[in-house]
Amino acid sequence: MASKIAAASIRAVKARKPFATRAALVLTPSAVQRVKELLQSRPDAIGVKVGVRQRGCNGLSYTLDYCLEKNKMDEEVLQDGVRVIVDRKAQLSLLGSEMDYVSDKLASEFVFNNPNIKGTCGCGESFNV
Repeated sequence: MASKIAAASIRAVKARKPFATRAALVLTPSAVQRVKELLQSRPDAIGVKVGVRQRGCNGLSYTLDYCLEKNKMDEEVLQDGVRVIVDRKAQLSLLGSEMDYVSDKLASEFVFNNPNIKGTCGCGESFNV
């Protein structure tokens, strides 16, 4: 069973085209560095797994867990030596998204810049597509 490693926030991106890339998800350099740091403490994990689940006042929220094995229909993103597995149920809602890691005085979290989002809740924890 995978264990939860972090919370994630949503940032709706307006008036921006999806990234022209083959990857389902693009990581920023800060996200790559943070994922590397997280995976050093878990040598049994092959990467991190990004998914979505029904939650919150607006429908969906992101999940981020250690991934111990890749399922048949999961999408695999390899970038700068980091492996991110996109759950098959999340592939369409994450397509063209950017995964960033933001750290400030109050919080440190992964932020998804997702061009597919149609609306978010006021607290930034859930979205709909």
